[in-house]
Amino acid sequence: MDFDNINKAYQEWNENVLSEWLKKHPEIREEFTTKTGLPLERVSIPKDHNYLENINFPGQFPFTRGINPTMYRSEYWVMGQYSGFASAKEANKRLKYLIDQGQTGFSIALDLPTQMGIDSDNDKSVGEVGRVGVAMDSLQDIEELLEGIPFEKVKQIRTTANAISPIALAMIVAFAEKNNIDPNSIRVLIQNDILKEFLGRGTYIYPPKQSVKLSIDVIEYTSKHLPNWVPMAICGYHIRDSGSTAVQELAYTFANAIAYIEEALNRGLDIDDFASKLFTFLAADMDIFEEAAKFRAARRIWAKLMKERFNSEKDECMALNIFAYTLGGSLTSQQPLNNIVRVTLQALTAVMGGVQVLATSSYDEALGLPSEKAVTTALRTQQIIAYESGVTGMVDPLGGSHALESLTDQLEQEVETELNKIESLGGAITSIENGIIQKRISDSAYEYQKRMETGDRSVVGVNKFCHSEEGSEMPVFKVSPVAEKEQRERVKNLKNNRENDKVRKCLDQIKIAAEKEENLIPSIIDSIKNYATVEEISNVLREVYGTYKDPAVF
Repeated sequence: MDFDNINKAYQEWNENVLSEWLKKHPEIREEFTTKTGLPLERVSIPKDHNYLENINFPGQFPFTRGINPTMYRSEYWVMGQYSGFASAKEANKRLKYLIDQGQTGFSIALDLPTQMGIDSDNDKSVGEVGRVGVAMDSLQDIEELLEGIPFEKVKQIRTTANAISPIALAMIVAFAEKNNIDPNSIRVLIQNDILKEFLGRGTYIYPPKQSVKLSIDVIEYTSKHLPNWVPMAICGYHIRDSGSTAVQELAYTFANAIAYIEEALNRGLDIDDFASKLFTFLAADMDIFEEAAKFRAARRIWAKLMKERFNSEKDECMALNIFAYTLGGSLTSQQPLNNIVRVTLQALTAVMGGVQVLATSSYDEALGLPSEKAVTTALRTQQIIAYESGVTGMVDPLGGSHALESLTDQLEQEVETELNKIESLGGAITSIENGIIQKRISDSAYEYQKRMETGDRSVVGVNKFCHSEEGSEMPVFKVSPVAEKEQRERVKNLKNNRENDKVRKCLDQIKIAAEKEENLIPSIIDSIKNYATVEEISNVLREVYGTYKDPAVF
């Protein structure tokens, strides 16, 4: 393939694919220039004999260069922060503040008891209510959390629900219907990736196979009733934050994705009916070129999986949507203002890698929950990149660099090798049950820690240039202990004043549906509408499915 043929293909792409896209999006500005006024090419073309087969143009298989022809020229990524703490009332104030500051999406951070299916009034929750997220015990909390939110200004609402993903779905549906809102008109992304909980965060409840069943219930229900929702964000972020390499992050993410997709297909779903709605959730770490190459390789691997393994016929299913979050584990409590620079570099890399949604960490997160000042700075970081840096004028601006294309190829090959290993061992679920993937991640984390302690890997302010005392007097945002007390009383009052006969009947219907292996979403929605709590619903499923204990393989 010589350059003349590549150039001819480029002209055809301009005339056909791009021209059709521009007809659909007449608002797109055609002229983009540097700050000096120099014109920017829409997309550069490397003189590479494998270009059309392996890289191609933006918006074309295998989507290495982006999922649509104009990328950020037509629309910026969704700027959404991870927000939530204390009570629903307090979290509501923070969400409204961020929307007023220009945030276009938000992620509802749930506290650990909620994520584990435990109510705030349970003694196990003492000291954890509202600490790392908002307590969300019942419909009354989601009502207060979303009260007065201008949904027309919000492009996406996300939630960290995994083990309780069917309950989170039910809460938002019940809220919408009670307020005469079409649930499908609210753009919701449910994390709903339980397998990564066994690898990273640990907020699982039931064994892996039963947990996957609940995740597929969400995918099946949304494909039929909520087509505008994103029913799953398959997460590599938490795998990476647990110490994995970039290769492992992608390999285990896609291994989990294969497990979910195969289960959905076994359920009778069609790949082209749901795969276009799936997202991946990846980390943006500090190694700029590796991370940019990682996002590009992820799109290519996904496109080939969809086309060659699952026989998808829709470009929308092959074009991977990526939600990126700057890596919290790279932030330091020492000299915390340095984290502003770290987050800026990570966010810029994600943008140059072509992500669709981006959340930026706050500089004080290594110390505690982010303060209002810190979270505003994190949002402003994205806005400055979008409106001032100039990187949005070119699609895939790093594409064509020999270094980047070589790294993209290497990552793709290494990921496929690791993915094949997991497949040969029986796939993701079997490898998780046997502790194989967990051990590989812990080995990588240990190796990185050794490199940092020996100085082989430098971290400014930790093992390099450590003389500053900056950060020792930085104020740390803390949740008032009064919030926990009030939330515990709130749940007790709810349980005493609702119609408990109706609640019991609804919970019985969930148990019957679970024993019959039916989709549980309809019965959970009914329970939520009658103010059943997260723990009450989770306990019914604990009776049927049992609970899981980590094999702790090291």
